[in-house]
Formats: sequence, C-alpha cells, structure tokens
Amino acid sequence: MRSPTIAAVAQHPGRPPNGLRGVIVDWGGVLTNPIADTVNAWLETDLIDRDTYRTAMRAWVTQAYDGDGEENPIHRLERGDGDPAEFERALAALLVRTDGGHVPAEGLLSRMFAGTLPVPAMYDLLRTVRTAGYRTCLLSNSWGSGDYPRDVFPELFDAWIISAEVRMRKPEERIFRHAAELLGLAPEQCVFIDDIEANVEAAAAIGMVGVHHSEPAATVARIGQLLGLPGD
Repeated sequence: MRSPTIAAVAQHPGRPPNGLRGVIVDWGGVLTNPIADTVNAWLETDLIDRDTYRTAMRAWVTQAYDGDGEENPIHRLERGDGDPAEFERALAALLVRTDGGHVPAEGLLSRMFAGTLPVPAMYDLLRTVRTAGYRTCLLSNSWGSGDYPRDVFPELFDAWIISAEVRMRKPEERIFRHAAELLGLAPEQCVFIDDIEANVEAAAAIGMVGVHHSEPAATVARIGQLLGLPGD
C-alpha cells in the first residue's frame, strides 16, 4: 500500500554527496518502544510462564530467519500465508500460565502488543527527514495488520508496506527492492533502519545503507550524519 503519487525526488543544495534520497524504516521496536518491553508486559499481565514462551519463540524465530521457513508459523504469519487465529492457537498450545491455568488463544496477539507505544523522537526524525526533501517508506513485518495507527501514515511516510498485505517479508530481497521502487529510487539511494540485524544485513546486501537501531538518540544522530540534517 502506498500514497497515491510519489513525485520525483529533487536534489537539494547542500545535500551530502552520497546519493541518498530516501529512508525506509521498520515499525515495531523502531518507531515504537522495544518489542521486548511489550512482550514482557504481556507475559506478566497474562501470567505466562517465561521459560515456555522463550522455548517456543526461540525455535520459531531461529527457523524463520535461519531456514527456508516456509512452514514456520512466524514466516507464514508475516507473509500473510497463515491465519492470525491459527498462529494464536499454535502459540497458546505451547504456553502455560504460572498459576497452571489455560492460556486463551483468542486475542493473544492483541494482548501481546497491547503495551506498544509510539516513540516521539523517531516520529520527529521522520518529519525532519521529509521536511528536508527526502522520501520515506514504512517497511514492517506484520503480526496481524489491524493494530497500526494508519491515521499517522500520510504524515510520516510517502509509502508504506505491511508484509502480510504484499505477501513478502523481511529479510527477503524482493521486499526491499519493492520499497525502493515505491519511492522511485534505487536501493543505493536508500537508508534502511531496523532493530533486527538480519534485516539490516539483507538490505545492505542489495546496496542500501543499513542502520541497526538500538535506541532513538543514536539512530537520530546517525541519520542526521548520513543525510546532513540540521542538528539541535
């Protein structure tokens, strides 16, 4: 999904001589608080035994990123090949509560991400990037696509990609190329920001400038350096 029209990106006087003209950015853990924080809040609220969660998720994540992942629950969810309700049932079946109770499957994903919060500094960064004449694109691996605050998308992004809606997922090469194409740019003209190192490495492999996000101040500073943005 994208905004209706992406105009040609003009070169601006004083722009750094590195050819960069666009920024592609992840959602969860970059424009929001760390995913680990939201998951930990859910584990505590729902009385989920942490060991069973870690065991299940570690195996799924490893397979999704290290193997072909075609039958992996995370891979299928992010690619839009699986029903979110099916994912919820599969995960709930592997979990136990600390009080010995049953883990409800219905609404599990919504409860898991209920503690998601926006990061104002990152929103401000995107506003600054767009004001400076650069194009921006959201590139998010979705765990269900209903919880994004889509009302803010037009202000922050020139285009947006939710993985399940395009049947592609990071770190597949084609989804990075699709993002660049939506902006009318070559991969080499794009910066890519993500909190998962494997995704950053995949973007860099096709020529993007990768920025591995860990905390807002460092990312804001790095993007400022790369794009020649005005400092405080």
